[in-house]
Amino acid sequence: MKKRTLALILLLFLCSLCFGGSTFAAQTNPNNPIPGISVNIGSSGSSGASSTITILLLLTVLSIAPSILVLMTSFTRIVIVLGFVRTSLGTQQMPPNQVLVGLALFLTFFIMAPTIGEINQTALQPFLKGTIDQTEALKQASLPIKKFMYSHTREKDLMLFLDYTKAPKPKGIEDTPITAIVPAYAISELKSAFQMGFMIFIPFLVIDMVVSSTLMAMGMMMLPPVMISLPFKILLFILVDGWYLVVKSLLLSYST
Repeated sequence: MKKRTLALILLLFLCSLCFGGSTFAAQTNPNNPIPGISVNIGSSGSSGASSTITILLLLTVLSIAPSILVLMTSFTRIVIVLGFVRTSLGTQQMPPNQVLVGLALFLTFFIMAPTIGEINQTALQPFLKGTIDQTEALKQASLPIKKFMYSHTREKDLMLFLDYTKAPKPKGIEDTPITAIVPAYAISELKSAFQMGFMIFIPFLVIDMVVSSTLMAMGMMMLPPVMISLPFKILLFILVDGWYLVVKSLLLSYST
């Protein structure tokens, strides 16, 4: 307790020296005053209020950007499949989470590049040039991402959310509400990712069963089968070039 009290007193003393020294320097040297800093957000009138609301909306969008990245792109399927690969191999934390998330992130950018390019051409560049307003830019930007999600969303999942809100069946992609297509796309991606993960598990499960049966037949019941099967699973994964096959399967799953 005494140490904390002494540290607090020392901190206050240093702060007083800093602020006191700055004030004393400003008073003794009038030719070099300390510049003032002021921050003004918006102004009086309707234009100032509109600017303030725009800034608040921008900050809100930035705060939910990770959710947008996870649920409205291919990131969900990729990171789950890569996680299944590591779990089926049984290598604990190899590759580490940073590597898997980084690989999933760059694969997401690669897959979403056509969609991002279309958003840039139809919404961002016209908005920067001043040919369209903010509302039209948001509308144009939502259409390419809607097309991407709609092409990989099961109709059953989409109708689940449309029926819940008692909304009529949309005539096209433009009429589909974004609040319904995003969760429908998310659960469709989860199902596709788990299907791919199940197919990845099968060969490694066979190796575990063979090793366990062999050890039991030899009477080595006290020897953990994981210690014997792990090198064989890694060897199989290397021989078939597993990472190439997994990434190729992920890319082909979005090519249709």
